[in-house]
Amino acid sequence: MLIEFTRAEVREDESWARAADRLAGGRGPVLAVDLSSDPLRFQVDEEHTFALRPMTEGDFGALERWINAPHVATWWDENRSVAQIADYYGPGIRGEDRVRYWVWEVNGRSVGFCQDYRISDHPEFALLCGRPDAIGFDYVIGEAAHVDRGLGTSLLWVFLRDFVVPAYDGATELFAAPDHRNTRSLRVLAKLGATEGMWFDEPQGDGRVDTVVGCSIDVRRVLA
Repeated sequence: MLIEFTRAEVREDESWARAADRLAGGRGPVLAVDLSSDPLRFQVDEEHTFALRPMTEGDFGALERWINAPHVATWWDENRSVAQIADYYGPGIRGEDRVRYWVWEVNGRSVGFCQDYRISDHPEFALLCGRPDAIGFDYVIGEAAHVDRGLGTSLLWVFLRDFVVPAYDGATELFAAPDHRNTRSLRVLAKLGATEGMWFDEPQGDGRVDTVVGCSIDVRRVLA
């Protein structure tokens, strides 16, 4: 079921997500399809079940496969072996690092992973992006068969609406910074209602510097 409405139809006291829930009349869950322009488009997806679960060390083998898949490896130049993955993600899984790691599931199958964190907990990145009060998030769909089917938009919507926003009291901005050449990632963020902001250079572990695009989602307007 597709739900469409314009920004002008949203009540002053509700977000786009709340408006979609209201217009769905109790049917749901309601998922974003394309919020980049009017009309805003949502749907009720009866074909797929979307879920997240905390990442565990048992997922490291899948992460290695996903990170080294051609459509991911283009944008991923470090932490690509199982040992490197364990060193990088292990502290967060054990609660030693202030980042939460998740694995995405579609119809019970693990298809990728994501993470969220307070940008202020990472001073170097906060200085680079200039958004210390925002909540950062990153994401990967590792299974190639699940790419370019609109599932990334639904997975990110569930992640941000149901897992990220409720976990950070008072959060007003969600922030991601994909490579400026990563049109697929920039497009999915636009479909989630994100606006592009400052471009900045982000140093990488191998000495390379990537130019990335800061993309912000207004929590109160889009998700609250």
